[in-house]
Amino acid sequence: MNHKIKTLLAIFLISGSYSFAQSDDKIIEDFEPSSVNQPGHEYPMVNSEGRVRTQIFAPDANYVKLDIGGVKYDLVKNEEGMWIGESAPQDVGFHYYQLNIDGASVPDPGTLFYFGACRWGSGIEIPSDDQDIFAVKNVPHGHVHEILFPSESTQTSRKAFVYTPPGYEKETSKHYPVLYLQHGYCENETSWARQGHANLIMDNLIAEGKAKPFIIVMTYGMTNEIEFGGLREFDITPFQTVLVDELIPYIDSNYRTLKNQENRAMAGLSMGGFETKLITLNRPDVFSYYGLFSGGVYNPEEIKNHKNLKLVFISCGSKERPDGVKNAVSELQEAGYNAESYISEGTAHEFHTWRRSLHQLAQLLFK
Repeated sequence: MNHKIKTLLAIFLISGSYSFAQSDDKIIEDFEPSSVNQPGHEYPMVNSEGRVRTQIFAPDANYVKLDIGGVKYDLVKNEEGMWIGESAPQDVGFHYYQLNIDGASVPDPGTLFYFGACRWGSGIEIPSDDQDIFAVKNVPHGHVHEILFPSESTQTSRKAFVYTPPGYEKETSKHYPVLYLQHGYCENETSWARQGHANLIMDNLIAEGKAKPFIIVMTYGMTNEIEFGGLREFDITPFQTVLVDELIPYIDSNYRTLKNQENRAMAGLSMGGFETKLITLNRPDVFSYYGLFSGGVYNPEEIKNHKNLKLVFISCGSKERPDGVKNAVSELQEAGYNAESYISEGTAHEFHTWRRSLHQLAQLLFK
């Protein structure tokens, strides 16, 4: 984990929990290929303990390490020049990782690639008991559209991904609420659809009758240019202009949306939650539903003048700072706000925490 990410986690008062392998650990040999491997690749593999085993052919390398969860694990070379080894047990859910070959950090060629940790690199899925929430099922599916929208403030055409729920293309007279959903630091507009499976979470909830159909808009939060140690000087103004003054009007003009505050929500994970808080505090007239996933809290004084505020949702993993989330929501409830907390059991500052958070929030929105 690089220094920038560590700094952000400290500022958000988030701490992960990692296990370190012991030399006398007895490894259960029930490894199976990861569900996010490249087609035809057997490695990396995951066992029932949540250990990750990988291999790479590098006969001329002096050393190779598996770098996952902030810990590096030595791989061992066999006579053919194949390096192989495994990690300690990892938390359930999705994790970024890489291989370190003679000091150079590179993706594992066996996995699909994801943008995270400020790079395109490897990802691994540690199976969980509730991964059914984002499983591909035989239900009606929505669509994820990649769009370009004009941004006068940045003098560019900017990219966004838009999820439209099942039936959007056929029910041409129906208009929908919108959730603006932000990624974390060192991620981008692809993250919620690829790592987060936001579209599949919504498809399944809608099919089960647990969530009202709504549109989700995901765009780059203009966060990854922050220099080391510079988060406190982060200026939300440029992104707030892009989101509120350019993207929202574009979405309202090009999609069948309900174009008012009471049908508009904003949420985000980690730094995307930080951005959500800043923008909702600056522009309380735009959104009626707020969601912070591992991205800070609100207090009653901050939102005392927010009219038509319908819901504040705050979540984190049980290995982060759950007491802070619970206490903040209790204060909001005592002050008369409709506030909900959610704690993802057994996870830390990672995407399964945020998948679960979206799954919970989606059931509360626009009801």
